[in-house]
Amino acid sequence: MKRFWLIVLTGSLVALAGCHSFKKENIQPPTPLAKDFKPTVQVTKVWNTRVGHGAGDSGVRMQPAVVDGVLYAASTDGVIAAYDAASGKTLWEKKTRLHGWFGWGDKKRADAFYSGGPAVSGDLLTVGTLDGHVFGLNTKDGSERWTSTLPSEVIDSPAIAGQLVLVRTQDGRIYGLDSGTGERRWVNDQGNVPLLSLRGNGPLLVANGVVFFGSDDGKLIALRLDNGDKLWEQKLSSGEGRTDIDRMNDADGNVLLDGTSLYASAYHGNLTAVDGPSGRPVWARPFSTYTSLAVSGSSLFAVNEDSQVWAFDKSSGADMWKSDALKYRWLTAPSVQGNYVVVGDIEGYVHWLQVGDGALAGRERLSKKAIRAQPVVAGDLVYVVDVQGHIVAYRLGAK
Repeated sequence: MKRFWLIVLTGSLVALAGCHSFKKENIQPPTPLAKDFKPTVQVTKVWNTRVGHGAGDSGVRMQPAVVDGVLYAASTDGVIAAYDAASGKTLWEKKTRLHGWFGWGDKKRADAFYSGGPAVSGDLLTVGTLDGHVFGLNTKDGSERWTSTLPSEVIDSPAIAGQLVLVRTQDGRIYGLDSGTGERRWVNDQGNVPLLSLRGNGPLLVANGVVFFGSDDGKLIALRLDNGDKLWEQKLSSGEGRTDIDRMNDADGNVLLDGTSLYASAYHGNLTAVDGPSGRPVWARPFSTYTSLAVSGSSLFAVNEDSQVWAFDKSSGADMWKSDALKYRWLTAPSVQGNYVVVGDIEGYVHWLQVGDGALAGRERLSKKAIRAQPVVAGDLVYVVDVQGHIVAYRLGAK
């Protein structure tokens, strides 16, 4: 069982999510933002709203999902909602916790601390909770279809693949649930879950009948979709070091599939390209990160443990550029919006960097609260959410 979780922000540690005091000697303060910055791209705030109180101090990276023109979002204090992705208009909202003498909300899901998801496919919405429940809901109104109880918290988005919902729990298990009923079809137990690891799990990737994910002990693993059996694994980190902290090697980011190539990374490990069908490494280079990756064209984008933004050639892993402008601002994972890489930071700022050379191009402040979840790009909009549930949609235009 995983007993300790840490939010890792650099070679130094912040052990409590939501604690952003930089007065301690072992914590690097965020690099100050240039006051004379002149944006080269026009950023327009299209709409904003709020879903509950967001992730709060849970340390969970609550990322919305955008499907067929609808944005779905949830909060750890029990609110789940659907919004028109173009206008921000609320289509429906469900409050699932009970409060006060008379209570309110959905009593079937009382005290549902949403933390994993939402994920959407067709008319099915799935979301996990901090107390180990997975709910299958109707996308049209949020009404419940089924519930499944698992033995550990779910803090990343499930994946829906045909007749299965794939769920990863904090105790190292992967579950295949029936998408119609929520019943368990199979379970894969990794067994080797380190006592000390990062707070979080990388999302599951399902493609070509295979489930891919990065493990808590620094491996890229492939499972059969139909029964959960392991097909192959590839090391992303050696797990070597003088201290327990040095030896932490979680692969907490996403696994990207581009053509037949997989890209994955690990904290205190490597950025690695792997041939998907065989599991053989194509190239690997040292690179420590606790966030997900992004790919666009011939480039791969990543944020390292010091919040330096990097671009690599995806065919070879060679450096293309590195930006120090946002160092120690504890950035989100990057996303790509048109010709720009977009990231959020710990002080509520959203930044846009040129894809070609990493030059800062735009900046907006969403709020004064940390942004932890990877921005979501859909169409010509990017959706960004902070830890208190504020959601903003931004569009880019010519300056």
